[in-house]
Amino acid sequence: MEKWKLLSSEYISKAPWATLRRDTCQLPNGSINDHYYVLEYPNWVNMVGITEDNKLIVIKQYRHAAGEVILEIPAGTMEEGEDPQFTAEREMLEETGYSFTKIEKIAELYANPATSKNITHTYLMQGGKKTQEQDLDESEQIDVYLISIEEAKELLLQNKFGQALQSSALFYAFHKLKIF
Repeated sequence: MEKWKLLSSEYISKAPWATLRRDTCQLPNGSINDHYYVLEYPNWVNMVGITEDNKLIVIKQYRHAAGEVILEIPAGTMEEGEDPQFTAEREMLEETGYSFTKIEKIAELYANPATSKNITHTYLMQGGKKTQEQDLDESEQIDVYLISIEEAKELLLQNKFGQALQSSALFYAFHKLKIF
């Protein structure tokens, strides 16, 4: 299968959390698509954190676009040039106060490769221990909970986690842990 040929790009909006551009592309059949929109988000990390006593760390926070408080796993945006594992460790510590003895990348996923180019790096983090208090950004309000793996499995199967890539992260982690 052939790639499309990029003829030109025009930025419509540039912002730290989302950039929108319009591309003009020539398709393999020769036709021109001059209104292909691409969202440029930063790459981010999702973390499935398991404590020393085998509890899953979950969080709740308000998500403005959805207009709801959502049950999630910890996640965060990568800084430009930052190593994904470093970001995972930093974000988990900031959002929850937990540090981990074992960290393993279990997936790399696109949110929607048709319209956005960012990658989500997913980590399974085990042996978690609370080592500090939360260190949240000014705009963050995050409640942290510890739940059993069985409860997390049931919540996942009942579609109670509100973010699709985080649900995928849990499925990958539970498969790795031989829970599914």
